[in-house]
Amino acid sequence: MIEITNHLDIKQWSEFVHSHSHGNIFQTPEIAEVYKRTKNYEPITLAAIDTKNDEILAVLQAVVIKEMSGFLGTFSARSIIQGGPLFIDGEKGIKALKILMEYYNKIARKKAIYTQLRNTWDTSAIYDVLNKMGYEYEEHLNFLMDLNCSKEILFSKLKRDKKRAIKKAKERGVKVVKEDKTALPIFYEILQETYDKAKLPLADISLFEAVFDILVPNNMANLYMAKYNNTYIAGRITLNYRNVIYDWFGCSSQDYLSMYPNELIVWHVLEEGIDNGYKVFDFGGAGKPDKEYGVRDFKKRFGGKPVNYGRYCKVHSPTKMKIAEKGFKLYKRIK
Repeated sequence: MIEITNHLDIKQWSEFVHSHSHGNIFQTPEIAEVYKRTKNYEPITLAAIDTKNDEILAVLQAVVIKEMSGFLGTFSARSIIQGGPLFIDGEKGIKALKILMEYYNKIARKKAIYTQLRNTWDTSAIYDVLNKMGYEYEEHLNFLMDLNCSKEILFSKLKRDKKRAIKKAKERGVKVVKEDKTALPIFYEILQETYDKAKLPLADISLFEAVFDILVPNNMANLYMAKYNNTYIAGRITLNYRNVIYDWFGCSSQDYLSMYPNELIVWHVLEEGIDNGYKVFDFGGAGKPDKEYGVRDFKKRFGGKPVNYGRYCKVHSPTKMKIAEKGFKLYKRIK
């Protein structure tokens, strides 16, 4: 018999994710704790258990994100499942997945306007399962960098403009350093500037404080900052799990873009990744293929492998969804 629980044994959960062929940081107990400590974030942690032997058959780590607290926050509430659900192979795994998602949907429709599954691998095998539950698939791109090579070979894969940008940044005296929590306020200030320019809402600083408290001590995250004349001009937070580095949050000061700090930080992370035995650098998404996206152009020039694992979306409240979409358009106009 399969039973759904939200009380997982941490050790058992951690081992399940770590040993899974598609295990990733976004389905771990550590990221759940980060979400738990973040303002306006609410984690949803569920697992399908075989009651005969207490074996985990499937795990789902979601997070409900609101842009503000209180009643108005319900009109921005969305649930994100990144890199999940994870389930065992075979018919038993598919059965567990169905039961798990049905249980999750009952919870999510009370907490979020919609759910988005952000795939980190090819999920075509479960397309029918999710589609029958009302999840619609949409294309979404990403780039993966192969770090299982020498730095010289990796550099040769970069497009000419990126090679030139990295060389110019070094010639102009830009340095990249790995920083501790004391640099977080400066990073967040630059990040706020970047998000304001893009007219996008930004997570509360408590998200990044939790990353330093939970992930950094376990070598699961790093903060890199670019400096010019002792001034911080750009930053990037990466997440690390097994043999993968995930590009998570990046930012740069508009006044120093001519110094090419973004290119230099990415290259520094790639070099360090090779030195430390990582195999893949995951650029963390590159938008929809049919829509222009400047960030995609930046990432593409590093010569990574393009993938289209896509996303699934299920709207739980069509009325609130329409209100939220109008509200976001107004937000962008005001910003």
